[in-house]
Amino acid sequence: MSTATNEGRGSMIGAAAGNAAQPTADHALLPSAQPVQLIDPEGHHTHDDRYPLPDGQKLLSVYGRLVAGRRINDQANALVRQGRMAVYPSSHGQEACQVAAAVVLDDQDWLFPTYRDTVAVITRGVDPLEVLTLLRGDWHGGYDPYEHRVATQATPLATQLLHAVGVAHAAKLRGEPTVVLAMCGDGATSEGDFHEALNFAAVFHVPVVFLIQNNEFAISVPLKSQTVAPSLAHKAIGYGMPGERVDGNDLAALLSVLGSAVDRARDGGGPSLIEAHTYRMQAHTNADDATRYRSADDVERWVPKDPILRMRTYLRGLNLLTDDGERALAVEADAIAAAIRNGLNTEVDVNPGELFEYVFSEKTSQLREQAEQLREELARGTDAEHGAPIDGATNQTKGDRP
Repeated sequence: MSTATNEGRGSMIGAAAGNAAQPTADHALLPSAQPVQLIDPEGHHTHDDRYPLPDGQKLLSVYGRLVAGRRINDQANALVRQGRMAVYPSSHGQEACQVAAAVVLDDQDWLFPTYRDTVAVITRGVDPLEVLTLLRGDWHGGYDPYEHRVATQATPLATQLLHAVGVAHAAKLRGEPTVVLAMCGDGATSEGDFHEALNFAAVFHVPVVFLIQNNEFAISVPLKSQTVAPSLAHKAIGYGMPGERVDGNDLAALLSVLGSAVDRARDGGGPSLIEAHTYRMQAHTNADDATRYRSADDVERWVPKDPILRMRTYLRGLNLLTDDGERALAVEADAIAAAIRNGLNTEVDVNPGELFEYVFSEKTSQLREQAEQLREELARGTDAEHGAPIDGATNQTKGDRP
């Protein structure tokens, strides 16, 4: 990634040092008046002196991830309707943010996702079945965070931002070239943890990039009811870090803006806050009725801005994407969906006792009491159905692994 974007923006240390010939520090930290855009919704290149356009072959390679991401979203939604998954927060329409967040990182970097960032986690290299284990309703996160340096998806808003800052701080203390990218939604910016994470990151000058996917709604609460700031990226100046706005449906702009922020962090420039303007095309989750707080016309206005349609048009215009190429990408995406479908159609043996087994290294008295209550309830259920407990039922509910 080019480091040209750092020029003229000013590091928070250099700008704050005071130089009459330079723009003021607060001006250097301000985001663009309009979100950065390199490819418009019609698929045309829009030039920006600060951010280079990724080359066509790079965009073609990453475009395949977009296609796969959309197919994953569609398959997961279908599995929820079939009762094979408990819940799925779809990122349909936000796939460009998802994919870009994963591909701008190096192997030694860390990604801290939210509950909606399944596609980002899969793009980072985690097995799709392991990623969807949590959303299926299992008691654990499904994958080893250390294998691909991806934290477990977090359901509480903004808590993962504090964890991300802690990992970035540790990496800095160890002298490691690690960058942490922490994802959140617009609703998370209303949480206290958001403030604490950004303040700590700026004060300790740690290598972390905060990516806000502003999809206009925190469940049913529109952005205008959350903040009166000019933009969410403007919040960065209050912490002394640069903020930037980017078209969240423009894959090329996301790669360039996020890549620049990652490079800056790795070079010792400290944290950044990036606001990606996108839209949640589907309901918050399968448990949400989005028609209660927005109209179909509101959603329809975002259809022409679809990130896949935009990138397809651009690549077609360069003759980089052919009919055969599209068919090949569709086949690859279908294979991922089939693996998810087949894997989640397999019944899982459930051991209720494991609910209490891995909370603390040593069970508390409350946990032991709750485990015993569950054991007794299960035993009573067995008595009622079979007249006597089934051999082994007691051992199964103690939480002991075979």
